[in-house]
Amino acid sequence: MRALLLATSTLAALSVPCAALAQESAPASAEAEQTEGLSEIVVTAQRREESLQRAAVAVTAVTGDDLTKSGITETANLGRLVPSLVVQPTGGTTSFFLRGVGTNSQNSFAENAVAFNFNGIYVGRPTAPAGVFYDLERVEVVKGPQGTLYGRNATGGAINVIPKKPVLGTFSGEGLFEYGNYDSKKASLALNIPIGDTVALRVAGQIVDRDGFISDGYDDDKGEAFRASLLIEPSDSWSMTLVADYYNQHGKGSGAVLLPEARYAVPALEDRVSVSDPRAQAAVRNLARGIFAPPFCGGPGNFVNSGCVALAGTDGFLDNEFIGVSATIVGDMGFGTLTVIPAYRRSDVKFRTYLPGFAGDVTDLAEQMSLEVRLASNEDQPLRYVLGAFYFGEDQVTENFFRQGNISTTRFNPRLETESLAVFGQLTFDLTDGLRLVAGGRYTKEDKSQFTSTAAGGLPGPVLPPLSAPFTGDLSFEKFTWKAGVEWDAGPQSLVYANVATGFKSGGFFVAQPPNNTFAPETLTAYTVGAKNRFFDNKLQLNIEAFYWDYKDQQITFVGGVRTGAGLFAQGSTTVNAGKSRIYGAEFEARFAPSRNDLFSLNVQYLNGKYNSLQTANFSPTGAPVTTGCTTLGSRLANPGVNAARFYDIDCSGNPTVNSPKWAVNLGYERTFELTGDLNLIFGARGNIESSRFLNSNFRPEERQGSFAMADAYATLESAGGWSVTGFINNITDEEVLARAGTRPILDFPVGTLRPPRTYGVRVGFSF
Repeated sequence: MRALLLATSTLAALSVPCAALAQESAPASAEAEQTEGLSEIVVTAQRREESLQRAAVAVTAVTGDDLTKSGITETANLGRLVPSLVVQPTGGTTSFFLRGVGTNSQNSFAENAVAFNFNGIYVGRPTAPAGVFYDLERVEVVKGPQGTLYGRNATGGAINVIPKKPVLGTFSGEGLFEYGNYDSKKASLALNIPIGDTVALRVAGQIVDRDGFISDGYDDDKGEAFRASLLIEPSDSWSMTLVADYYNQHGKGSGAVLLPEARYAVPALEDRVSVSDPRAQAAVRNLARGIFAPPFCGGPGNFVNSGCVALAGTDGFLDNEFIGVSATIVGDMGFGTLTVIPAYRRSDVKFRTYLPGFAGDVTDLAEQMSLEVRLASNEDQPLRYVLGAFYFGEDQVTENFFRQGNISTTRFNPRLETESLAVFGQLTFDLTDGLRLVAGGRYTKEDKSQFTSTAAGGLPGPVLPPLSAPFTGDLSFEKFTWKAGVEWDAGPQSLVYANVATGFKSGGFFVAQPPNNTFAPETLTAYTVGAKNRFFDNKLQLNIEAFYWDYKDQQITFVGGVRTGAGLFAQGSTTVNAGKSRIYGAEFEARFAPSRNDLFSLNVQYLNGKYNSLQTANFSPTGAPVTTGCTTLGSRLANPGVNAARFYDIDCSGNPTVNSPKWAVNLGYERTFELTGDLNLIFGARGNIESSRFLNSNFRPEERQGSFAMADAYATLESAGGWSVTGFINNITDEEVLARAGTRPILDFPVGTLRPPRTYGVRVGFSF
């Protein structure tokens, strides 16, 4: 175990997307001594340590060294290194999409369809994947439904963030200091401290302080993080690692810009003008003059001035704290390895966002307890297995207050409880020395309950009536998911595989009064075939995978009508099982190391996703038609005899799945020049090319990101003594690329969030 930890801590490679066969990984000593050809990376994507090249799952692994080279300290930038992953900031939450499967997280009811795991612990809240990107061993992105070994809410896949572990008998340290444009200041430090022969402590921390990328200071990054890990290993038979982590996140948070459209002139995207900037507000006021306004708003020209519709403000903020405590106990039982992981996490968030173009105030205190127990067999037998049980419990106390102006204001304060229990197992059986069968299954039972009060107001009545009497609800789901596959060693370093896997995401509640305030689970079945190969003494790697995904009862979140009383509806975030889709494609990956000083990498993904069925009922509080890129089938009054609000039935069937570029290409090159015996100069460059895609299921033309290309470059002077100096530049051509897009209701104009502009700076590192 010690040798394996020491070896894996030294691995550094460019991101390596692959899908491979389960087989014993190469000895750790061989990996450490390797100077020619491609490195091996040890992963735990299948709940056991194995070579990335031999993991029977489609997974991209990004090493901690690569994250450092890319300057990634926040979740939103991870997509730069991982093909097919789209990360969307959504106010104070984060949404993930893998190969077109994901969730648009909009409020405290939301749960991602791509499971996020830190240090082997599932993190339930979409507000919580923050402040963990430092002192990492690697990040693994597992693609496709993980209904066997991961299970809960892993329809699209899983993201595993794995921190570095303490090492026995070694006193060492490493640090990194960075300064760049936008007054970006980053500093991280880690120390490994031996305590006798059987105990080691690793402490690490990070401080990030960067100004905002858009005017008024939004899109900034500010926070302080700390992590302590204690390894106790009294013998080679068992060990225990205790980990405690803390992150304090503050600043203004993600911001939005106006997107160009035909009705009015907006500030140029390259100027990165915030929706709260006076220049943007002047454009919105000009637009409002030509929009129909109800009589109680004062008629055209007074829509905004009367306070009927409020504009975005400059007072957005984040005030979030995240705490986690866990233990990982590993014991050699003789016939196998037992792993027990109890954990507690607390997410205490308070933020104000104008990301949708209007104000949203959210407080959310979520506490989760989890326990996972796994038994993995020894590898030296024809039948190998991983068996386990999983428990997850979460309590939330939240308050959400969304203010579009006097015409529409909504407050709701759900108290949510979730309990999930699962048992699972996966078997691998050797039919011959080179042919294996894989089979696995997972049974999940999940219970959810809510205790919620709501208030929805708008002219011509009171602005915001008192909270309603609390209403309750209970949901229960049971599901068996499975995987079956075959693996064949076609040669010494050539593997072929095929499998079918299923996954599901549980149903839940959205903010509305009963009975129409729930949605059902979604399911996905994935069919996969692939091959991976290495040639020329481990210098050339060629992998290819083809997949077909059948997506049923898809959960779609959009701005719709929510029931606020008997026969009354108001505007709010709605989740329905409105969609069914099919997604197919292929991914090709090549890496070439012709010498120990050169490394080329290429990843090409083709993705074809389509909604076979996608129908929604969009809501207009003024009765004005809803702007959409889909077909409007008809409309009906939502509150007859009360106001002009209408439902518009929208059919988006046949459109491509959102966040699904048809083509995505990642390529890179790194060259090392040996200046002296202990001094190297390293040049590196990365490129990312993607075709167009829609970012919102309403399919407005303005909410489409066109094709783009981005490139990064760096130069590092590195000493064998442990110090390095790096100059870097990211997004060299300063492209304006959308991370998310949506429509500001009532005024009906599109807003979006941009990926980072051109950034550059200097990074100084040391280790001893």
